Amino acid sequence: MNTPNNKRKKESIERIEKVFISLLQTNELNEISVSDICKLAGLNRTTFYANYTDIYGLADSIRDKLEHNLSDLYQNEITRGFNSNDYLKLFCHIKDNQIFYKTYFKLGYDDSYKIITYDINLARQHFDNRFIEYHMEFFKSGITKIIKMWLQNGCKESPEDMYEIIKSEYQGRADSGKECSDTF
Repeated sequence: MNTPNNKRKKESIERIEKVFISLLQTNELNEISVSDICKLAGLNRTTFYANYTDIYGLADSIRDKLEHNLSDLYQNEITRGFNSNDYLKLFCHIKDNQIFYKTYFKLGYDDSYKIITYDINLARQHFDNRFIEYHMEFFKSGITKIIKMWLQNGCKESPEDMYEIIKSEYQGRADSGKECSDTF
């Protein structure tokens, strides 16, 4: 392998991604062109196209990197088939990588994301194996909205505070003894 060329390729990719992420903070995806990226990164278009098929390929690459980094964060648990529900680790990662998470959500990946792996077995036990899909969606939507709000507010609260919010919201079940009444 030609190490100097690999290093140069890696540096080019990093420059492209950095410029792209920077542009996304003030522009929509459809407002960004390959020419804009190349001009700001000081690279030619052939360098861009040697690494990405188009802007959307670049966006997918950013998403994949974030999801891979997050997967690495929980790799020990994934390997052991164990879920500690340690969201403090997640919130620390988000605080340290705010720009990537903002980019991830701006690109609209929150509807198809893999940021949170829901513990289906734990949910089955906790909710008597009833309505698991609804519980999963409720959890995913809730934590996504909390993460987005936290990012929009500049992560002012500590990761520990955010973890406490999640714990307090999900530690108990609603009173299941109540039923709807037909009288108004």
